[in-house]
Amino acid sequence: MIRFGIIGTNWITERFLDAATHIEEFNLAAVYSRTNERAAEFAAQYSIPHSFTDLEEMASSDVIDAVYIASPNSLHAAQAILFLQHGKHVLCEKPLAANAQEVQQMFDTAKKNNVLVMEAMKSTFLPNFTVIQENLHKIGPIRKYFAGFSQYSSRYDQYKAGTVLNAFKPEFANGALMDLGVYCLYPLITLLGAPLEVKATGSLLESGVDSHGSAVLTYEGIDAVVSFSKVSQSSIPWEIQGENGTMLISKTSSPEHVEIQYNDGTMENLTVEMPYPSMYYEAKEFVDLVQRGQLESNVNSYYNSISTMKVADEIRKQIGLVFPNDLSLEN
Repeated sequence: MIRFGIIGTNWITERFLDAATHIEEFNLAAVYSRTNERAAEFAAQYSIPHSFTDLEEMASSDVIDAVYIASPNSLHAAQAILFLQHGKHVLCEKPLAANAQEVQQMFDTAKKNNVLVMEAMKSTFLPNFTVIQENLHKIGPIRKYFAGFSQYSSRYDQYKAGTVLNAFKPEFANGALMDLGVYCLYPLITLLGAPLEVKATGSLLESGVDSHGSAVLTYEGIDAVVSFSKVSQSSIPWEIQGENGTMLISKTSSPEHVEIQYNDGTMENLTVEMPYPSMYYEAKEFVDLVQRGQLESNVNSYYNSISTMKVADEIRKQIGLVFPNDLSLEN
């Protein structure tokens, strides 16, 4: 059994725990919250034996082997590094940190302490992403890639009414790119590697985060376009165009349907069943890695995570999006 601690008592944590119940080796042992009341409430909800309101105490305790971090993006690096320094394995929600330098610090700390750190980017572990990888050759040489994730945020209505919630605060390293755009970038880099060049455009809100944006990533003979927004809605599918046909994929964040439309007009449906909740697959990978003593995922690898963050950093640089985390690294 792998004894897990949980940081973050929000809806994403609840989805993660619902998925993790399908993993026999997953044992929920502890929860952290800033207040005793919320820690006790969450512990009672999930029958968690230990609760903490002090991260240092939790990290140094002997009641957990690993931690799942689902706190605000700006806190990921500092919290992960604390637990890694205490010899705890870390599964951290996407984006792994606020910038590439923080990601590198996390990796360096994990290596120094011989523990595992992995980004909880779910899409690359899903059965239909494996289908994409195994069948990509069928469309011939790749020429175009498009991935869009535009989802109108209910919090934007509150923003327009004068209430700025965490989703639109730069101090939490949030915004359209970090919340949604990374879902477009990570699979691209998993499939094609780091780009040769990035050209980006975007719009910033008065709060200081980006409301929407787009980027063109150039590869040898390939143009990749990613588009993301928290202030508009889109249903355009994710597609990869090759010389022999086009692969169409539904839902950038969680591919559920995959088909190829060949140039001759024929269509091949490649979709496979997904028997478990979408977050099960990342949790299962992490648990299996810990049990095998493997300190890096071959899927959500160091290379894929830091390459994605470097592209995000470049996009932010070009559109003028700066987080306090960036400034603290300079000082």
